[in-house]
Amino acid sequence: MTIDPDFSAALEANEIQLEEEVAQKLELYATTMWGLNESLNLTRHTSWDLFVSRDLRDCIQLAPLLGTGEEILDLGSGNGVPGIPLAILRPDGEVSLAESVAKRASALNEIIAELNLPVPVYGARGEDLLEDFRFTTIVSRAVGSLVKFCRWVEPHWENVDRLLLIKGPRWVEERGEARHFGLLNGLDLRRVASYRLGDAEEEREGVILQISPHGRDMGQYESMSQ
Repeated sequence: MTIDPDFSAALEANEIQLEEEVAQKLELYATTMWGLNESLNLTRHTSWDLFVSRDLRDCIQLAPLLGTGEEILDLGSGNGVPGIPLAILRPDGEVSLAESVAKRASALNEIIAELNLPVPVYGARGEDLLEDFRFTTIVSRAVGSLVKFCRWVEPHWENVDRLLLIKGPRWVEERGEARHFGLLNGLDLRRVASYRLGDAEEEREGVILQISPHGRDMGQYESMSQ
């Protein structure tokens, strides 16, 4: 299978290098998702440039922060980002998707089947899953503010080690809001990755935030975030 030249050009423009097999799977993911997008509102990123510079860039930054064998839940998966690319980039982990909107969950199952990935899709709210399941790490992008996320997870910290949240430039404002409501009391918040969004002229920063309870041993993750 030859990689779409436009996909290759977008990877090169964004200085992203991938093994051919990984690139092929990511291409199949994107084209399958775009096919379903014609009847479902899954994404506005329907060009290779947007897919690579927005969706894939976030996942490339997130992937090295995960350890071998981690049990990862993509909460509010939507179109499958970041969970499905993570399952392709890091096949040594165990990725699950949670999507409470039935039509989107069905679409995710179709994509997973097309890609032949061992990724379960739960048609449920992530916080409801935490009543019965335990995950090492919850990952998420563009699902809710830090205030909403902290409130969702607060009753369930015994069933998850940490959150890794992909955030844009407003993350500082969101952090201030969460502190105002006392929702970060008893929690450690660290910026474990930062990277440029868009082109150089925009000067916008994306970040990945790690949130975990005070006193929880995060030593196993420290080397991953260096």
